Amino acid sequence: MKFRVERDALADAVAWAARSLPVRPSVPVLAGLLIEAGHEGLVLSTFDYETSARATLTAEVADEGKALVSGRLLADICRSLPNKPVEMVIDGARVSLTCGSARFSLQTMPVEDYPTLPDMPTATGTVRSDVFSHAVAQAVTAAGRDDMLPVLTGVRIEIDGSTISLLATDRFRLSHRELGWDPRTPDETVAALVPAKVLADTAKSLTSGSEVTIALATGGTGDGIIGFEGAAPGGVRRTTTRLLDGEFPKVRSLFPNEHQTTATVDRAALIESVKRVALVAERNTAVQLAFSDGVLTLDAGSGDEAQASESIEATIEGEDITTGFNPQFLLDGLTAIEEPVVELAFTQASKPVVISGTSGDGVAGDASGFRYLLMPRRLLS
Repeated sequence: MKFRVERDALADAVAWAARSLPVRPSVPVLAGLLIEAGHEGLVLSTFDYETSARATLTAEVADEGKALVSGRLLADICRSLPNKPVEMVIDGARVSLTCGSARFSLQTMPVEDYPTLPDMPTATGTVRSDVFSHAVAQAVTAAGRDDMLPVLTGVRIEIDGSTISLLATDRFRLSHRELGWDPRTPDETVAALVPAKVLADTAKSLTSGSEVTIALATGGTGDGIIGFEGAAPGGVRRTTTRLLDGEFPKVRSLFPNEHQTTATVDRAALIESVKRVALVAERNTAVQLAFSDGVLTLDAGSGDEAQASESIEATIEGEDITTGFNPQFLLDGLTAIEEPVVELAFTQASKPVVISGTSGDGVAGDASGFRYLLMPRRLLS
């Protein structure tokens, strides 16, 4: 194996492929990054039996071959190299890397022990990369982080014709984001439960090209796997991951059809107010929100402890209402919304609020297809 490649392209591709390497690999070879030089150019791969990453980039290949080296070490080395072409060659049981006057020699691992990467399922459709990245970032806001409840650590992707729905919940809040896409089969309906962290990292990393291809196996070969592919500087990047097992809760019915009170508030003002008032909130206590007479009053703290109160303007329709929420969960939802004004819709104080964005021009919420439902917290008396 012998090839020559541009430093920036190599460093970027190695960093991308190495991002999903396991911290504590079950076997040593899973800490490796597979380098393959051939007719495709240069292919860099990682795989931990759950998630695979494959980056293809243009390179001048003098001799075809493959080698397996420490992924994290190679990423650190590539990041530190001078801005000059990089040459790599197999030298016995080691790989020699040269860049300008910098030279490194890396120990190789046995390539024959490295697992075969799963095949990419058949493409299901394509979506704009920037739209997909933003939608995923919003959806994962409510994903669970408790590995004891693995189903809730995923994002449910529901494909129905030309619409994709993303749903996530940790039992205390629920996010729902809809977006349009270009399906290969217009009338296909399919669903998958994807690990939230993998989905978030993948969507964020595939924004270099104009679109992302989603490949979801719906039966037969490759069932239980979803793949994502997108263009990148100098080549193509592809990720596959195993789907989560288990039944995702039927959460759509939690969004109420009617509301007794709706309030529209400047998003930036509300975020800053929540941050200030929450400074005195004890751990696991709520920030109180009282909506009345065109004013939203926020309160936190009680008794002999520190207290805070602040009022901001709000347009309120319906009955006055006083409720309370976990301040961090409330901030997570507000910061995920991109519109300048947010709408908070209530049925009653003891029921969840539905938060969505609006442009502030009189058009009611859900402007971007994102809704965030948040359970209230009991207020201290």
